[in-house]
Amino acid sequence: MADSPNCDLKSLSPLQLFERVTEQGEKVRALKAGKAPKDEIDAAVRMLLSLKLSYKTTTGQDYQAGLPPKDLVLINNGPTKEEDEDLVDPWNVQTSNAKGVDYDKLIVRFGSSKIDTDLINRIERAIGQKPHHFLRRGIFFSHRDMDQVLDAYENKKPFYLYTGRGPSSQAMHVGHLIPFMFTKWLQEVFDVPLVIQLTDDEKYLWKDMTIEKAYEYARENAKDIIACGFDINKTFIFSDLDYLGTSAGFYKNIVKVQKHVTFNQVKGIFGFTDSDCIGKISFPAIQAAPSFSSSFPQIFNGKENIQCLIPCAIDQDPYFRMTRDVAPRIGQPKPALLHSVFFPALQGAQTKMSASDPNSSIFLTDTAKQIKTKINKHAFSGGRDTIEEHRKYGGNCDVDVSIMYLTFFLEDDDRLEQLKQAYTSGELLTGELKKVLIETMQPLVAAHQERRKQVTDEIVKQFMTPRKLAFEF
Repeated sequence: MADSPNCDLKSLSPLQLFERVTEQGEKVRALKAGKAPKDEIDAAVRMLLSLKLSYKTTTGQDYQAGLPPKDLVLINNGPTKEEDEDLVDPWNVQTSNAKGVDYDKLIVRFGSSKIDTDLINRIERAIGQKPHHFLRRGIFFSHRDMDQVLDAYENKKPFYLYTGRGPSSQAMHVGHLIPFMFTKWLQEVFDVPLVIQLTDDEKYLWKDMTIEKAYEYARENAKDIIACGFDINKTFIFSDLDYLGTSAGFYKNIVKVQKHVTFNQVKGIFGFTDSDCIGKISFPAIQAAPSFSSSFPQIFNGKENIQCLIPCAIDQDPYFRMTRDVAPRIGQPKPALLHSVFFPALQGAQTKMSASDPNSSIFLTDTAKQIKTKINKHAFSGGRDTIEEHRKYGGNCDVDVSIMYLTFFLEDDDRLEQLKQAYTSGELLTGELKKVLIETMQPLVAAHQERRKQVTDEIVKQFMTPRKLAFEF
């Protein structure tokens, strides 16, 4: 968008205005640092003041760097303004809609960009093959600056991948595989380094567990992640409790981020209160630090200008909105992001999966019999009350969990479409649809379990040892 005072600012949402002010502030700083002509700097400053005025008029709030408009930062600090409002933050996902979260609204609130057909087609041209079905089906639906990553790739400039896992339990469920399945595909088609952060420190701070248990869960979760098939020569997995004490570059970046984010800002972004421990308040800087290549000097040879691409569920976006605001002020490139939808609980998209409820999802430790029982007993159905009604009116694919799970895990597009049409028409009954899901999930989980058996403690140690990867920088 052009930096012009004549721009129709009234058409922008509060969050879009916030990002325009942030970008214009960065432009002013860059012009001053580059000793641009005075009239050019003055024009940019006038534009910045105009944007700040529009922001205050629209929101009733003064612009504060790193602190998005309060009514759009979804935090768990009380009831929402509307009964049907979705609540999304890094620790809570709540919706009253059986279809799940309204992701179009979430894009507007978070100020990200929709992954549209043009971007998917561009990815296909860049990699020379069909995009992953997670992209084709809108499972990864939103992004920040993916176009810049493609620019870099097309111009033979390096980038790297960063994703993570909060090890809150020993057993992961199939929903936890989604970011890793997609990240593995990204690593293969773009041939780039990957770092995977295990936030065992976060889980110790937030959960009722010992620090030893958090670290143990990190090691166990690493085995499931490795079982996804990552290349040991191109992947570094690290525990925060381990790596923070060994990498000066990592800690320096944490401190830089901490210096540029105020207590007021971090409360506004994450909903922290005065009664939260100081570990929680400082943690966002630890999740931000892997976004900068200088946190991994052994991989990137100390280079600080290599852009990062982060595939993650959209509930993690507040961490990286903060990171993107801080990055230019500490001389680092902003990380780009690819956001996924949330994986639904078996009982329906408006309920929450929980490690303490074994029936809320299919776990990677489940037997074939347990998978069959869980799906038959607990998978929420979009079918009718009787066979006669179902044959006449058909099922509702928008709320049916079997259809949702198949959208994630059934790779055959034509087969998925046939199932949807047959279920919608009433030709396919709920029991028959669940049978298809059972036959899809049983071999998928069994194959994962078989691969995990091959992951020894020695292999985990190799993945988690700081080292040079198979890339030259």
